[in-house]
Amino acid sequence: MSELFILQNQENLFFSKQKDWVDGRDLNSLFKSPYKDEAINQMVEISAKDYRQRIKVIKCGVNDKGLPTIDPDIMPDPLPKAGKDLFAELEAQAETDNTQFSALTDDEDAGVEDELDSKMESDQEETLIASHQR
Repeated sequence: MSELFILQNQENLFFSKQKDWVDGRDLNSLFKSPYKDEAINQMVEISAKDYRQRIKVIKCGVNDKGLPTIDPDIMPDPLPKAGKDLFAELEAQAETDNTQFSALTDDEDAGVEDELDSKMESDQEETLIASHQR
């Protein structure tokens, strides 16, 4: 086995065993086949599910571990890694936002509600007066 076939899309991402598009930094997770026709069949299946994908079969050499050696010129930029840090940051931001909204005391909150109620009543009165004057 001196060559492997892998799949690459128009965004230079590689098809993985998990059926997603990855940046190819983890060679073990890539879809790879020693047979070109098997790679072409996979390419057709992907294209049938998502017609927007423009996929090409890439012929690669094999390293000593049996993994493809990919030309650095065709490698995409690394994808950002999603992890717990992103979720923790979003949760912290949401808590901060909730704290800002709950910062009003009960008296301030009641004052704002009274002010809104009186504004609505005056608007309704103005509407009634205007409709009677017609």
